[in-house]
Amino acid sequence: MNSYAWVLLLLLALTTQALISPALAQRGSGRGAGEPLGAEGDALFPSLDLLQRQGEAAGWLLHGQATFVEQGHPSFRSPYVGANSMQPKAMQRNTFSADLILGRRLWEGAEVILNPQVIRGFGLSGTRGMAAFPNGEAFRIGSETPSGFIPRAFIRQTIGLSADMVEQERDPLRFAGTLPRERITITAGKFAVFDIFDDNRYAHDPRSQFLNWAFVSAGAFDWTNDAKGFTNALAVEWEDGTWGVRAGALQVARRINSLSLDPQPMRGHQLILQLDRFWQVNGREGAVRLIGGYSRTRSSSYDSLVAGDIEATGIQPQGRYAAKRMAVLNLEQEIAEGIGVFSRLSWNNGRTQQWMYSEMDRAASAGLVLDGALWGRGAESLHSAGDTLGLAVNIAALSAPHRRFVEAGGVGFLIGEGRLRYKPEVAVESYYDRHISHGLHAALNVQVIANPAYNADRGPILLLGLRLRSAF
Repeated sequence: MNSYAWVLLLLLALTTQALISPALAQRGSGRGAGEPLGAEGDALFPSLDLLQRQGEAAGWLLHGQATFVEQGHPSFRSPYVGANSMQPKAMQRNTFSADLILGRRLWEGAEVILNPQVIRGFGLSGTRGMAAFPNGEAFRIGSETPSGFIPRAFIRQTIGLSADMVEQERDPLRFAGTLPRERITITAGKFAVFDIFDDNRYAHDPRSQFLNWAFVSAGAFDWTNDAKGFTNALAVEWEDGTWGVRAGALQVARRINSLSLDPQPMRGHQLILQLDRFWQVNGREGAVRLIGGYSRTRSSSYDSLVAGDIEATGIQPQGRYAAKRMAVLNLEQEIAEGIGVFSRLSWNNGRTQQWMYSEMDRAASAGLVLDGALWGRGAESLHSAGDTLGLAVNIAALSAPHRRFVEAGGVGFLIGEGRLRYKPEVAVESYYDRHISHGLHAALNVQVIANPAYNADRGPILLLGLRLRSAF
């Protein structure tokens, strides 16, 4: 099935919902339990919503989503092309993902979550050519035909430490309802590192917010994942509504940006520690998150690669591991009714290869998000989402050893063109996400990337995108 068929299916879902929703609404569509996957709102079909709520009352969880992203660029300036260059001719590519979230309560505070997923499509130029890649739904592993796998399969135990209960944020990976204000949460199994770490209410979900990798998370932190974005891990969280501490031990990729994970987790691993502080200023919510990370992978130092001491694969000889230290400062603040700002500053020591997430050693991002209520397109209910307008910028830089490696013709998993006239890479993104109907959104996306892959000889690149999403 080609990309246009997927678009037609989503448009058919919209038309069908528009025809039948008035009749279904007469039978009741009040939202009380399950929320859709991501930051959407009411379910696409109220009758399905009723089934979800009945299922949760019986200890079963069911959510789902489908996201289609079409993205392209016109031709741009490019005096030469290397191994990892974004191709300068006009191009368009698309991605599609569909998820089911299935859950079952086990005993008091415990639940098991299973997430079957189907994906297809590719990022532009094989998901290469810039550090701030423009589609957060695209990974290095793509396919022309739909392929299925299980990205999440984990068990979670929540231990209440206080008698007072609070409403939780919408989370499709959790049963709806209240949680103890002070609690410990233990999660073990396979999941995405972003399910727990580096959250930000304005920039974290490429399916409903900014698309670019640089705004989904901190770009200079080498977040652990396989080539599809998931890993095996153990995470422990404590929070009381004002403070939070989150720690995790996670499995790393066996080879640079590989689908397989390192089979020796006691030797190759990533450790993450995050400290959260939440507050209100004149009733406006804000938060700061300080994150530290330590990775051990079979990566090589850039200096040794330049000197030719390591094979061209860039992988250390068997048994050797190198360390990388990383840090993030993550901020969010509502500054007025319907207006929020965010920023991330991230850093790694820059001596060894970026192994899993992106190719930035220093990154600074900031953005502004406006709620549609400001122009009469706000949420229709407490449990739905209105329109959103976002604008953000990211500036990324390389460390001196990394820069020397790329200047010498070195190739990473995202960048490397055989030569380099270095300048920091700048990514600017704006999107307008429109709430079309219950559980159905469409977004227009515009991005400009200056000095793609830190190369002043190429670009700038203008990227135009369309995102369609349904969720229940």
